[in-house]
Amino acid sequence: MKRTTLYIVFALAFVCQSFCSFAQTKAAEYKLPGYEKFVLSNGLTVYLMEQHEVPVINVAAIVPAGAIYDGSQAGLASLTATALKHGTKNYTKTKLEEELDFVGATLATQATKEYASLSAGFAAKDQTKVLPLIKEVLVNPTFDAAEFEKEKKRMLTNLERAKESPRSVMGSYWSAFLYKDHVYANPVTGKVSTVGQLQVADVQKFYQANYIPNGSAIAIVGDFKAKDMKAQISKLFADWKKGTSAQKNLAASVVTAPTGNNVLLINKDDARETTFYIGGVGIKRDNPDYVAIEVVNTVFGGRFTSWLNDELRVNSGLTYGASSRFLPLKNAGTFYISTFTANKTTEPTIDKALEVLNRLHTTGIDETTLQSAKNYVKGQYLPDYETAGQLAGLLTEMFWYGFNESFINSFQANVDQLTTAKAKEIVAKYFPKDKLQFVLVGKAEEIKKIAEKYGPVTEKQIKADGF
Repeated sequence: MKRTTLYIVFALAFVCQSFCSFAQTKAAEYKLPGYEKFVLSNGLTVYLMEQHEVPVINVAAIVPAGAIYDGSQAGLASLTATALKHGTKNYTKTKLEEELDFVGATLATQATKEYASLSAGFAAKDQTKVLPLIKEVLVNPTFDAAEFEKEKKRMLTNLERAKESPRSVMGSYWSAFLYKDHVYANPVTGKVSTVGQLQVADVQKFYQANYIPNGSAIAIVGDFKAKDMKAQISKLFADWKKGTSAQKNLAASVVTAPTGNNVLLINKDDARETTFYIGGVGIKRDNPDYVAIEVVNTVFGGRFTSWLNDELRVNSGLTYGASSRFLPLKNAGTFYISTFTANKTTEPTIDKALEVLNRLHTTGIDETTLQSAKNYVKGQYLPDYETAGQLAGLLTEMFWYGFNESFINSFQANVDQLTTAKAKEIVAKYFPKDKLQFVLVGKAEEIKKIAEKYGPVTEKQIKADGF
């Protein structure tokens, strides 16, 4: 009953915040609400942002414990992040779940390529109950052996099933093919051969090495008094032991750009469609042209009425949808076009995608199209930062990627300042037109000759271990 009630509160919170935010933006340009930032003696960075519209609190935490630290044990970071909730020094897994469920609180943990994260949401009146539970999960996990084995089996089952759906594994194949020996190639999900070998001692060792407060951050947004919350958080996390040294950024090494076209063909014997990515090296998240790149990509493949979708879906009927995306990371990123099509239309679909990319370079973007994209981006941007949960996530993102509120406060101005001439420069600088990388998942017997048209082909079997 309490959970149902809280869900209603969260729903009302979302609606209210959406309405309030909309009303505010009609009156003035959006600015990031004020917040307080401080660092505890153990190095933990804390962000506090008061939001009193509704009686809820959201927490986001970020720890430098992503898949880039897996080494030869692919999947270790992911398994460790999940296992944080398998019991703590003072709570069994069952007791922890009961305590959270009783007050209708949500708490999730996960690992990404670069970092591990925690997110939580709860009623403001329950902060003295839930915040200690969050601290327990982050600081005092015990990694129950029985629960660990259950989770490992789930991961292995998911890995087997994922390869039935090319779109579920394209990202892992793409990273491995593009990043080669760089740690960004590490698959977050792990591999059957590596996950199967993991032991609870590995998770405990990974936790000890990587879950340290110096280099981590926690953001709390919602209905509280900053002064009281500062005292509460400072006391709660004071005993999180500082690491002996700041963690080394393993992703800092240079990503080697491809020197020519290359094709990775992944054979799936029963495939009736070809799923593919085309692209290359992208941008870092703190790139000063990030906003302009997003606007230009909106025209090219970032919205339903994009050039890619229009040509491949609407005008040609070759696919149900096509898009392009920049996926930035802390030290490098990727850019790719993605879509899928029937085996027999693989070649015209790839050719059409390349034709649209070439059009972007040769004809550029006219004023009307650019203005439409600007309006679209500004309209999509504000809803991303309306709720307390979104704002908590933004603050930890700012910490991780090293940008500040000027990104938010200057966003609309930066969009408006983009001209067709500047857009042309952005296309030339950031949208690769040669030395392209192709990853195709499909029936090799039917598409291998087509794949060879675009560059030297490396072939893999989708049923083979790893990516």
